[in-house]
Amino acid sequence: MATDPDENSLPGVSYIMPVLNEVAHVRAAIDSLLAQDYAGPFEVTVALGPSDDGTTELLAEMKAADPRISVVENAAGSTPAGLNLAINASSLPVVVRVDAHSVLPVDYTRIAVETMLRTGADNVGGIMDAQGITPFEQAVARAYGSRIGLGGTKLHLGGEEGPAETVYLGVFRRESLMAAGLFDEGIRRGQDWELNRRIRESGGTVWFTPSLQVVYRPRPRLRDLAKQFFSTGVWRGELARRYTTSNSIRYFAPPVLVVALVLGLLFGIAGVAQALTGAAPWMLLGFTVPAAYVIGIVVATLLVTRGLGPRASAWFLIVLPTIHFCWGIGFILGALSLARDLENYTGR
Repeated sequence: MATDPDENSLPGVSYIMPVLNEVAHVRAAIDSLLAQDYAGPFEVTVALGPSDDGTTELLAEMKAADPRISVVENAAGSTPAGLNLAINASSLPVVVRVDAHSVLPVDYTRIAVETMLRTGADNVGGIMDAQGITPFEQAVARAYGSRIGLGGTKLHLGGEEGPAETVYLGVFRRESLMAAGLFDEGIRRGQDWELNRRIRESGGTVWFTPSLQVVYRPRPRLRDLAKQFFSTGVWRGELARRYTTSNSIRYFAPPVLVVALVLGLLFGIAGVAQALTGAAPWMLLGFTVPAAYVIGIVVATLLVTRGLGPRASAWFLIVLPTIHFCWGIGFILGALSLARDLENYTGR
């Protein structure tokens, strides 16, 4: 790609989006692509998994109304399979990875391509700006954007522009994607991080810029949130097992928390047994671990939910432990090489 392009030489952009049962979100996501102020040519390729909620019919309607939208069948239904199908079905030199839950700001592509040309990066991305509508979604969004929720990474909180471990979504040079071997279809979650690891190991650059902020819509129900983070934890545990030297310490915080709480409860119960048998009940000290966690959750809620309504604040008390425990338990199972056995429960 040439540097300092004028309007007539801007590289073409292929938007790729895997979709499965997203009738509530996919129209807004695609509309945000069609509304981009980027002056170069573009195409939208949607990899459609076997959906039963009206997504298939909605995409057929949108495709008929706009020839720039194409749809390819993703029989496997998984995210990495859909991404690879869409990449191979598209052709333009810049590939913009999009999520059905994301809404791109109108200047997203223009800023991303400008940054790519300026820095020579192989992948450019920014901040996942979680925003909720219902009180539950607002609580989830606040957890996403807090250090006690998802660890306080640039991806969620922002920071200085520069090379990064990974970024949200990603705007790739097609040549770099092809050279890296595309997404690993054996990894159901965390495939973005793993691909970025390969790009970096081959000498490429993953570039974070806070100028890119993408609105993300959280899962609307507690059950969906729990499943999402259990799945994320399982595959993060699997990735930690595979690539032992490439993992940030923050990934290990939830499983360590789960183990500490379980041990604390077991010691506390043993202390009760000591007291009942007349022995010195020193093991009751184990109860201080879960008690400290409960106090920590309450204090975090008071500090983090300022500005939220009472219902959203109340939900935060439930959302935060759900994220911690589902991620932590999933991580432990994934690290024990159970990701494949749990595949039906670990999302797409």
